[in-house]
Formats: sequence, structure tokens, C-alpha cells
Amino acid sequence: MKKEKKEKKPGLLLSLVPVVILVAILAVGVAIFGEDVTSGPSQIALVTAAIVACLIGMLYLKVPWERFADAMGENMSKTSEAIFILLMIGALTSTWMLSGVVPTMIYYGLKLIHPSIFLLVTFVLCSIISILAGSSWTTVGTIGVAMLNAGQIIGLPTGWLAGAIISGAYLGDKISPLSDTTNLSASVAGVDLYKHVKYNLITTIPAAIICLIIYTVAGILIPTSSNVEVGAQLAALQGTFNISGWLLLIPVVTIFLIYKKVPAVLTLFISAFVGALVAFWAQPQIIDQIITGLGSFKEFCFTILKMMSSEISIETGDPLITSLASTNGMGGMVNTVWIIICVIMLGGALSASGMIQAITESMLRFMRSLVSMITSTVFTCIFCNIILADQYMAILLPGKMFSDVYRKKGYAPELLSRTLQDSATVSSVMVPWNTCAVAQAGVLGVACMTWFPYAFFCFITPPIAIIMAAANYKIRRLPVENVEPATAEA
Repeated sequence: MKKEKKEKKPGLLLSLVPVVILVAILAVGVAIFGEDVTSGPSQIALVTAAIVACLIGMLYLKVPWERFADAMGENMSKTSEAIFILLMIGALTSTWMLSGVVPTMIYYGLKLIHPSIFLLVTFVLCSIISILAGSSWTTVGTIGVAMLNAGQIIGLPTGWLAGAIISGAYLGDKISPLSDTTNLSASVAGVDLYKHVKYNLITTIPAAIICLIIYTVAGILIPTSSNVEVGAQLAALQGTFNISGWLLLIPVVTIFLIYKKVPAVLTLFISAFVGALVAFWAQPQIIDQIITGLGSFKEFCFTILKMMSSEISIETGDPLITSLASTNGMGGMVNTVWIIICVIMLGGALSASGMIQAITESMLRFMRSLVSMITSTVFTCIFCNIILADQYMAILLPGKMFSDVYRKKGYAPELLSRTLQDSATVSSVMVPWNTCAVAQAGVLGVACMTWFPYAFFCFITPPIAIIMAAANYKIRRLPVENVEPATAEA
């Protein structure tokens, strides 16, 4: 009989080979293409690293190809909903622009919000919407797009605007009971959801206060009035779109659907479709630019499908407003979906070969004290976001690995669940090739590295988690009788 080939476990150095290749190709891509690196070079880098991991796994570690295929397929099934949500956001941002919803938000935002507090209001508003919606993606794709466009009109730097939007969206994502990452972190650590949310506030509130101060000071110091004549932009908006407060009922419907816990994909689709229907009544002059002489049911269907799916350019007479009013629908999300699929390939390859496990397990040797344990968890989560490029995996893998370590050392599981969100949730959007960063960049039309220096909540929160551990501030411990770990989970 033919002997089966025995599989080997990869060592740390071997496991880092695909990582080094990925970083090297990305570095070359950034040097050559700059912000356009995600238009193809990043995808090539991810696929190349995945192929290298598969080849090492098959030729040296003796891992069968079927395992790689299964891992990639499993990752795809877990990410499919996120891809659908992304496509729906593309449709929604398009129909809300063409129906006048976003222009109305921009108009009233410019009229009612003083430029000096615009960044502060953007951060607070995105935080509130994200807490209510439980989704950073939905927040960025709706109110985030409107605030970005309005802020650009008054001359605020794009990086600051996008940073405030991202910070607010991920603050809400981190503490909302409706958030998938909040529920996932609590679940993987075995913590009651509301206990986790309450304990999560210990690190969230200081980070939020720091952000409030920074965005307030920045709003006062950044000059705006000399950059753009806001009155001209308001006139251009009024001249192109019919501005009406009634249009804000559409976002109200969206919030109602969220309140009723309608699945995100359905909520976004209904909101996008309603926006397309309202456009016929509210913006007939815009419809005339899409199709001339609307007179049949076929042309009606064509216009709706066009608004939700394809590129549309609206002439406004003002270059800035024309740029803002141009939409891409679902088609604008194709490049983003492309990079997400490549990310799925790499994550599956690293997971099936055992390389990611080898890398993360090497972190266990550093978990000797409270500070080193929190620090190791934080950096492991960030590392998983960089390598696996997936927020959920960056929560699941360290959560499963470290749960018994926390119990063995006598720390309550909510300390682990909070640390997962202090690092995995907020750092995902700071890695240019991570699915979260790619999605937000596609929706906002802003490169990750543009908002990176200004998304203060996202890079302040991990150090705060470590500082809280060093200060031993409100660190919860298990009763002595519960210190011994439960049976380790697979």
C-alpha cells in the first residue's frame, strides 16, 4: 500500500515568507502607482502571496490542495454578505444623490453648521448614526458621504473630513449592541453582550473625549472661508437639485428599518430603491439628463436600473458640484469586490497551511504579565488584520487562541472581548488592503492613506487599552474558584 504523506507544521520563519513577499510587492506598487495601488497592483500582491503560501503548503508541508480550496470557500461564504452590503451601498449612494437626498443634507449642513465646528459635528453625528445602525459601513455610505461632500465645499481638507467620518463610524461599531463585531467579540470570549458593551466604554470614552478635543481644535484652526465661496456652491446646489426637507424622510425610513432590525442588505436595497422612485417626483430635471423623453414603462425601468447600477454624470455648471453629483452605482464597487476576493484567497491560504496559527502562537510566549498579555493581544489582532485582511478573522483567531490564557491567569473574559474590539475592530480600517479599508475607500472615494493620519479614534484606542492595563484600571478578575480554564476549544 502507498503510504500517506505526513503533513508538517510550518515554523515561524517559513510562515513569514508569504508575508514578506506581500509587503515587498505592495511597497513596489505604492512607489510606482501611489494612491492607485488598489486598482490592480494590490490585487496582484495578494494573489502572489496566496500562491506562494499554497505552493509551500503543498510541496513542503504536504497539505492537500482541497484544504486550501475549502478554506477559501469558507472565507468566501463568511464574506458574501459583506460583499452584498457593499454593492447595496453603491446603489444607495447613487440614488440618494440623484434623488436629492444627499444634496439636501449637504445644503442644510452648509446652512446650519458653522465651518468651525463642522469636523466636530461630523464625528458626533457619525458616532450616533453608527450606534443606532450598528454598522460602520452603512454610516459611511449614507451620512458619511453627505458630510464629506459638504465639508469639501467649505474647503475642509479631505483627510480631516474622512478621518472624522471613519472615527465616528468605528466608535459606534465598537460599542453598538447591534454591531456584528460587538456581538462577535462578546460571543467568542463567552461574555454577556450588554456586560461587554458596558465594559467596552472604559476605553471608548477616553478615546472619544480625545477625539472631541482634537476635532474641535482642528475645526477652529483650519481656515475655510478663504478657500471656497460657499454661497456660490449653495446656489449651484439649488440650481441643479430641488432642495426639500421632505426628502429627509427617506433617511428616516432607513433608520426605522434599522430600528426594526431588518437585515442590512434588505434595508439598504429598500432605501436605494425608494431613492430611485422618489427621483422621478423630486428631480425630474435630473431624470431628463439620464434619459430624454421618458414615456414608457421600459424607459422607466431603464432609468431605475441605470441609477442603481451604472455611471451617471450630471452637469451642474459648477465643477465641484458636478464632481460630487457624478455617481457610479453598484458598478463603482467592482474594484472593491475584486480586492476583497483576493484577500479571501490569501486568508484561506495562510489559514489552511497553518502559517497564521504558527505566527500567532509565537505571541503566546510573551504573555507573562497583564501588560504583556494585553499588548500581545492588541498586536496579534492588528497583525491578523494586516495579514488576513479580514476584521472577523482578526477577532475570531486571537479570541479562540487567548481565551484559556486569560482564564488561566484569572482575568474575566470581558477583558479579552474588550481588547479584541480595542484592536481588531478599529485597526481594520487602517490597513489599506483590509476589506474594511477597501470598502470605505470605495464608498468615500478617498484612499486609506489619506484618512490614516486623521482617524484618531482608530489609532488612539489600542494604546489606551495598554495604558489601562499598565495602570491596572478597572481590570476585572475571575473569582478564585473560576481561575482554572475550561476545556480548550478547537
